[in-house]
Amino acid sequence: MESGRRKGISGVLSSLSLLCVILDLQLDGVLGATQVEIEQHLEMGRKLLAAGQLAEALSHYHSAVEGDSKNYLTYYKRAAVFLAMGKSKSALPDLTRAIELKPDFLAARLQRGNILLKQGNTQEAREDFEAVLQRSPDQKEAQEQLMKANELEELQEEAHAAHHRGDYGTTITVLDRVVELSPWDPDFRELRAECYIRLGDPRKAIQDLTPTTRLRNDNRAAFLKLSTLHYSLGEHHESLNHVRECLKLDQDDRECFSHYKQVKKLSKQLDSAEELIQEERYQEAIDQYESVMRTEPNVMYYNNKAKERICFCLVKKKMATEAIDTCSEAHQRDPRNINILRDRAEAFILNQDYEKAVEDYQEAREFDMDNNEIREGLERAQKLLKLSRKRDYYKILGVNRSANKQEIIKAYRKLAQQWHPDNFREESDKKEAEKKFIDIASAKEKCVRSLTPARTPWIRRVSREEARGARGGPSTSTPSSLAATTTSSSTTNEDAKRNTGRAE
Repeated sequence: MESGRRKGISGVLSSLSLLCVILDLQLDGVLGATQVEIEQHLEMGRKLLAAGQLAEALSHYHSAVEGDSKNYLTYYKRAAVFLAMGKSKSALPDLTRAIELKPDFLAARLQRGNILLKQGNTQEAREDFEAVLQRSPDQKEAQEQLMKANELEELQEEAHAAHHRGDYGTTITVLDRVVELSPWDPDFRELRAECYIRLGDPRKAIQDLTPTTRLRNDNRAAFLKLSTLHYSLGEHHESLNHVRECLKLDQDDRECFSHYKQVKKLSKQLDSAEELIQEERYQEAIDQYESVMRTEPNVMYYNNKAKERICFCLVKKKMATEAIDTCSEAHQRDPRNINILRDRAEAFILNQDYEKAVEDYQEAREFDMDNNEIREGLERAQKLLKLSRKRDYYKILGVNRSANKQEIIKAYRKLAQQWHPDNFREESDKKEAEKKFIDIASAKEKCVRSLTPARTPWIRRVSREEARGARGGPSTSTPSSLAATTTSSSTTNEDAKRNTGRAE
């Protein structure tokens, strides 16, 4: 039994010895010839850094640091790569480690002080600059940076005091210099963004808040604020993107999730409405934009946008009266919107109110002189206005200029029956009716004639000969041909006169 116990102990010792040998071989593989490998990694890292291949250079510096964790230069060089990649936060620990390994390493202290200053950490930055100047009093960069650190500290206090007083304009002015000295400090960018919001300038607030999402870890508040600002400006797609970034950091964030549901619903309705317009399904688009106004009644942009697009849809549906009312309401909300002015002008044209159409197009042109669509619309409205000031035969018959022959004849018969002189007893009424009856007949003839193709060259030749004959010149036309060309133009008026004669 004792013999078996000894064998067991012996086996364990053998196993431990083998394990030690294996570990020793592995360590020898890592640490043995380390200096050669480290030099190779450092050299490759230097070349790749010079070539701008930062990721590959960083990989070699990682290997160099792992190979020799006591070499302050490897940390310093890796920090330089991090800085070149714009990763100042990652560079700081390496610079700190290099200083720990070599406290008199002034280049590392100066570099760390510069980073701390840009981050707005004036106290620690000052300590680094003073440490450099203690060993090298004539170090010019350290002197200049120390002065900036002192200036920054004073400006930070001044900005807080102005903000506390509610003097947001002064706060912004001071913070402009603060941000210039410490561009990597998210706190003062966020403070300036708040001032811009209070002064009604959300665009500049967005410019300040955007970089803070990268400067601060887990900056859900900034993502939510950006989403809210974009939403208030009507930029629902950008708003949706930012609130999604917030939820990526924490899917259970209540504020972000609540805002996400609202933005997603509204964005879907807006996109759907525009798709319906593209498909020329205008009534469905109107219904969708009315849903938009119910979903978000408090943000003026979306209500104005909905009214503008409903105005457009009503014009496309040729509902002139409704379009004019809706466009006018939209114009009151957004008087400089050329799309609303254009659409209302088109509604006035549908309503044959050409003077107002010209006025709207002229107003739109004042806001955008280079818009070809507005220019062409104005020219068209002016032509229609000029034409309407001549005797408007379509207006006499009460039909649109787009009326076909059947509609013209139907309107003529109705009016002819209404204004036939036989329907009136008083002499004055009969004369007025006769004049009206002749006008109606003439209007019918003119309107129908405008629908027929252009006259043939032979007819034009006859007309020229008629004109020549009228001036006393020779004419080759026969009396019968001249009669044929004149009969049709006088038939309606003669019929009207015979009808009048019977009435008398």
